[in-house]
Amino acid sequence: MKVVDTPLPGVKLIEPRVFGDDRGFFLESWNAKTFADAGLDLEFVQDNHSRSAKGVLRGLHYQLDNPQGKLVRVTIARVFDVAVDLRRSSPDFGRWVGYELSAENKSMLWVPPGFGHGFVVLSDTADFLYKCTTLYSPPDERAIRWDDPDLAIDWRLDGITPLLSAKDAVASSFAAAEVFA
Repeated sequence: MKVVDTPLPGVKLIEPRVFGDDRGFFLESWNAKTFADAGLDLEFVQDNHSRSAKGVLRGLHYQLDNPQGKLVRVTIARVFDVAVDLRRSSPDFGRWVGYELSAENKSMLWVPPGFGHGFVVLSDTADFLYKCTTLYSPPDERAIRWDDPDLAIDWRLDGITPLLSAKDAVASSFAAAEVFA
């Protein structure tokens, strides 16, 4: 496994070792010791799996009082995945990074607590998996507008109008959002 630092301290791009031949492939998507040896000593309590159609944009989501760390990956097709630093005390507050995650590249992204997270589906459909460090807590969930001009995220939409959930369509602006200390 290769752990790559991103421009946002704490957010990691993870490239697993893939063993493949004419039968297919094998990779280890989670191994507590291997990740701990790489500096990611994590305990996960919930796994999630979503399937979305092309142009679906989910996010930017975070839990304010029970923040989740998320190890995310794509098992079918491809997405553009984004993490935004929402820690007001951070020198990187409001900065974002984005990476294409796909079934082909098999990369994973570690999004630590204190960051907003979102993704947009670039292919006809995509299966997206999350390993979370805390349980989902609806009262703690917050969302920031995907198209907030202060964040200026390049979602790689290429002229496509994204499909949003009702809550994402009315998400807070970055300037008005409740964020981490």
